[in-house]
Amino acid sequence: MADIGKFDALQLWLDTESGLLVRLGNALRQQGAHPARSVVLLPYAQLRPLANRLWAQAFPDGFVPRFETTMSWASALAEGGADAVSIQMDVAADLPTAQYLLRKAGLATQSEALAGLLVQTAQQLAPIAAACIPEQRSAWAEQHRRGTLASLEGAALAWEAAVARIALEWAAATSYPSDILFSPGVRDATDALILVNGFSQDPMVAGLQSAWTDKLVVMNVLHECHATSQLAMPALHACRDAEDEAQRAAASVLRHIEAGHAPVALVSSDRSLTRRVRAMLDAEGVQIRDENGWKLSTTASAARVMALLRAVVWNASTDRVLDWLKSSAHWLTTLDSLESLARQAQARDWSDVRRIPKLAEQPEVMQDLDAVEAMRNQFTGRRTLAQWLQLLEKVLRSSQAWDALEADAAGTETLSSLRMGAAVKAGWMQHMEGSLWGGHKLDLAGFTAWVNQTLESASFQPEYPLNEQAVILPMSQMLARPFGAAVIAGCDEVRLSVSPEPSGMWTAAQRLALGLPSRETLAEEMRRAWSHALQAPHCDVLWRTSDEAGEALQPSSLVQLLQLDAQRQGQSVTFAPDPREDRAVASVPVSTPLPTGALLPIRQLSQGAYEDLRNCPYKFFSLRQLGLKETEELESEIDKRDFGLWLHAVLAHFHAALASSPTAERAARIAMMEVASQIATESLALPDGEFLPFFAAWPAVRDGYLDWLEKHEATGAVFAKGEASQQQDLGTIKLIGRIDRLDTLTDGSVLVLDYKTEAQGKTKARVKDPLEDTQMAFYAALLPNDTLQAAYVNVGERDGTSIVSQPHIVEARDALVEGILTDMRHIAEGAALPALGEAAACEYCQARGLCRKDFWSAA
Repeated sequence: MADIGKFDALQLWLDTESGLLVRLGNALRQQGAHPARSVVLLPYAQLRPLANRLWAQAFPDGFVPRFETTMSWASALAEGGADAVSIQMDVAADLPTAQYLLRKAGLATQSEALAGLLVQTAQQLAPIAAACIPEQRSAWAEQHRRGTLASLEGAALAWEAAVARIALEWAAATSYPSDILFSPGVRDATDALILVNGFSQDPMVAGLQSAWTDKLVVMNVLHECHATSQLAMPALHACRDAEDEAQRAAASVLRHIEAGHAPVALVSSDRSLTRRVRAMLDAEGVQIRDENGWKLSTTASAARVMALLRAVVWNASTDRVLDWLKSSAHWLTTLDSLESLARQAQARDWSDVRRIPKLAEQPEVMQDLDAVEAMRNQFTGRRTLAQWLQLLEKVLRSSQAWDALEADAAGTETLSSLRMGAAVKAGWMQHMEGSLWGGHKLDLAGFTAWVNQTLESASFQPEYPLNEQAVILPMSQMLARPFGAAVIAGCDEVRLSVSPEPSGMWTAAQRLALGLPSRETLAEEMRRAWSHALQAPHCDVLWRTSDEAGEALQPSSLVQLLQLDAQRQGQSVTFAPDPREDRAVASVPVSTPLPTGALLPIRQLSQGAYEDLRNCPYKFFSLRQLGLKETEELESEIDKRDFGLWLHAVLAHFHAALASSPTAERAARIAMMEVASQIATESLALPDGEFLPFFAAWPAVRDGYLDWLEKHEATGAVFAKGEASQQQDLGTIKLIGRIDRLDTLTDGSVLVLDYKTEAQGKTKARVKDPLEDTQMAFYAALLPNDTLQAAYVNVGERDGTSIVSQPHIVEARDALVEGILTDMRHIAEGAALPALGEAAACEYCQARGLCRKDFWSAA
């Protein structure tokens, strides 16, 4: 197979015997047609400038026929806009029409859910209906009403049947731009019409043959001699994963450009892979013509619009609103302060933000907050689509987002797709006034759905460069274009299926009856496009051998057949060398950080801070001395830690109430506990739904605690303080902390208690080694008492409440004080603070990304 030569795509046009231009010229002569009064319909628009240039080159002294596509010719001849009901092949216009038709058909409740499917189904039928002579469309519809749609009868397919019937009637009632091609005036003004098919046959052929009779000539781009050419073996690249494939594809493009093979065709059906390759090529300064583009909804400009609409719903989360505010420069002066306050207060819902007490201390933030609320409050009630668009434009302008959209190419396309751009706004408003659905009112959810689907259906294509070095395009559009090389990526069994799945809800029999392409037809078109792409002068084929989950992937059946053909001819199948260039990179080992904290004097020390120092000196340095911390998450779910904080608050309120109104009656104490639980829930602003599992366990926890309390009080212990803030001077620093509870014993000594909601075994493990029990020893050091007792109160649901004493608390306290003084002296003298954390201390450490432990070089 290696001896089979590759052909130049220009020969498809210029070959003196079978070239397309020679065949076009012969057809015009046979028709007796003047080129200037003749039209050639090409399979896709990108061939038009090439066809004009090559015709002028081949026939420099003659006239040039009009090279068009069916769509471009019809658009050039069309007079006036579309009527109120016609399919426009544009989701922005077709979606409201589909919803109107569903409502009129008695499916108002399902109109929003079924509208997308109706648009898809109608747009599939539209090219078939457009190919019928307008006068024959009613007969076409009647044929399929009785035959094709009959198989959809039955309760299980009721909605699908309704969608199919409405789509058929909609397609039959539509006036298409291409209808003008059937008019006698256009036929009379044209000497000959030549329709050139690509890999697939234009559905307009049958209808045009009926109308144009002998004036129409149909031919294929590929002549028989080209279609039967054998395939040459491309360079094969079996890549490790998606990133390896992207890097190799980008490197292959670069190597071809360096070798003078530009322009290079880059083909891939994988959008994410294509974007990754493009990013790497952009970084190398490659001039790229992107004919695929990407979904408009994925651009930053479209995201800015959607962020606004998601932020104005009545129950918007704080994160949603902050996302919107960050997309505009209008709020930059106060946004950081507002976000900081919201995260400190854990205000997950935007409605809670205004209740943050510290807001009153920042009038500028309050002023902007009022402005935000004024904008949000406008998005209520029901409005027509025109009114919603006017409101959206007003808010985009007042929030200073409009200018940013207009200054960006994707932003301009976003405004245009939503019919807010200056070039399309007037025409769209006129269209809505004459539409069937123009007066229908939507709520905010309906309008947001329309915006979202409009942006999802639209594509953004960056401006083409003057001299492209690489062209990103579909495989089928490589036909008859002179590329110097082709890089075909995504050739695995998933992304390059040998038998593509037809879109839509039609069965194989229905597709055949309607004239829609079958799975077999699509597979044949795929094979033809594949065969043609491989005939580029230089070709690379790439696929990944594993997916994101690490599961093995096989190459596409098309690649496997290519390899099998080579083996049948006695050739060995070899893989191309890695096109990436090796670079010498100097080794820069990452060593263990050894900062010193002498220049950051320590004035206060909490129990948590000292525990950090003992677990990992670097953690203490970064989080305590430098004051670094992670941003609080606003969308985190309620967990056991929140239950612990809530329980601490409940017990503090309960014991304060019990101290002021002593009672030994169980019912009274239960009532006090319930009041305390309500106060704690309100103060912590815990959402009822998420806290429900803990509420369910609360009665058992409450009763277990009261049982323990009765026994504890029977020993003579008396509650003294709860949630007591304490401080104690120690050398040059001040120890600070908050003790859950202090009791007075019968001998007048103090009992330090700390509540725990953890497993009882974990609590018992805390007291096994008194010198490792930093928490209780630190709390003891906060008190002036020489002698005292200490214990943990383990509050559980299943095992009730129990007490775990620390019998060696005095010795542990004295050792801790000595250790603190020694450690503080060493830090002040400039001792290094290395990252020494191990196991659990590192697993959930906020400073792990700073110390870079995962990247340390081995000693």
